[in-house]
Amino acid sequence: MAENKTADPNKTHIFDTTLRDGEQVPGAKLNLHEKLEIARRLARLNVDVIEAGFPRSSPGDFESVARIAEEIRGPEICGLARAVPEDIEVCAEAIKGAEKPRLHTFIGTSDVNIRSQLRKTRDEALKIAVDAVSLARSLCETVEFSPMDATRTEPAYLRDVVTATIEAGASVINIPDTVGYAVPRQFGKLIQYLFENVPNIDQARLSVHCHDDLGMATINSLTAVQRGARQIECTINGVGERAGNASLEECVMAIRTRQDYFGDIYTDINTKEIMPISRVVRRLMNMPVPPNKPIVGDNAFAHSSGIHQDGYLKNPETFEIMNPADVGISESKLILTARSGRRALRHRLEELGYELSEEQFVRVHERFVRVADQKKEVTDADLEAIVKDETHSTPPTFLFNYMQALSGTNLVPTTTISVKRGDETLEASETGNGPVDALYKAIERVTGVKMKLESYAISSVTGGKDAMGEVTVRVRRNGSSYVGVGASPDVLEASAKAMLDAINKAAHEESV
Repeated sequence: MAENKTADPNKTHIFDTTLRDGEQVPGAKLNLHEKLEIARRLARLNVDVIEAGFPRSSPGDFESVARIAEEIRGPEICGLARAVPEDIEVCAEAIKGAEKPRLHTFIGTSDVNIRSQLRKTRDEALKIAVDAVSLARSLCETVEFSPMDATRTEPAYLRDVVTATIEAGASVINIPDTVGYAVPRQFGKLIQYLFENVPNIDQARLSVHCHDDLGMATINSLTAVQRGARQIECTINGVGERAGNASLEECVMAIRTRQDYFGDIYTDINTKEIMPISRVVRRLMNMPVPPNKPIVGDNAFAHSSGIHQDGYLKNPETFEIMNPADVGISESKLILTARSGRRALRHRLEELGYELSEEQFVRVHERFVRVADQKKEVTDADLEAIVKDETHSTPPTFLFNYMQALSGTNLVPTTTISVKRGDETLEASETGNGPVDALYKAIERVTGVKMKLESYAISSVTGGKDAMGEVTVRVRRNGSSYVGVGASPDVLEASAKAMLDAINKAAHEESV
């Protein structure tokens, strides 16, 4: 059977090995229910093949492969087996309930594998491979064979192994870069060499399985596709042995995004399911994804530079080559930092429902810049606190200018406060039982307004050590009660603003 003669020879088949190679990562062990959950997601993603596990490795793996084979419909369900009769027989038993079963067997073909691991000769290893494929073919219609460590295998010997295993019944030949040794040009030449020198290559689909030890798993896989390979073996989030495997999302989105480069080559992946399954895999395998991970990292569709944010808001294509919705992300993110511009800030405020006058926006922007200098990122909660703090419902009589505080063991707490009243700058210093007590005495002195503090509360607006603190005070003056709120990463500054907010409310009411 000529397995590679599909209705469309430009289709690149996606063989997902998250449940086999991916699960070999230390600490990423999955139970049966977790494997089934991922398998269902992979079916929804519309992968062509799910490599469900290594049945002979343990009773648990056998059970999970068998359950996946029985329950999952759509993709081929594949089991892995060494080129050992017992492995192959157990694997065939595990996958027999699949709608479309595939048996994948392998043996090392590089000299270091043959001599050091197998302790055989090349001829002996070749015979083992042929016998394994013949047995597998007698038990399963679709057989895949992998000459492990193919990129370090002598090309002429690799040619002989591939030719012989196709003759024995393998309809898929996988060329693994098992240790991530290849570089793109070399790997491409190897694939081309096989197409030109294996006489029966048209009777099998050529596949590649690349590891990321040198960071080239994705580009090696894509180079092989350019040279005629029509199956990529990959994993969600690139999980796998050592540095991991080729990343499914990177391979698929590269082919989809760069059609100008890859031409008519395509996959059948439902790309809108990429982010949902990425999140499931990272959660169940307890393997967080780096923020800068392509496609699925938290920063993959996030913009923090003011120049980038401005360009994105004018036209997303300015700084995005993919639509986040195409991979299952609702929208791009504008991260507000010290590098963000006025346009990005106004855009986010509008999204939060704030319609500010130009005067109010100027005050909020000035405050935003000061807060952004103190924090790595200004969150929505921070913005809401800033807006509440800077957009007063009553005209402020006293505006916070600056403050200084001195406090510590064996020191008398002393606070200096400066406020503006119109064009006038006022300043006062006081001591107290603590820095807040000293601060409020200094505010009373500089404003000339005496308040009785009834309650003082502080809360964290956001998380982290650089969180915005929000202070709420309740004060009483001349029989009336007033509440003041202030926010700042510096809790003393927040305390000052809260008291000034209450004083301004009292001053406005008394002037009416």
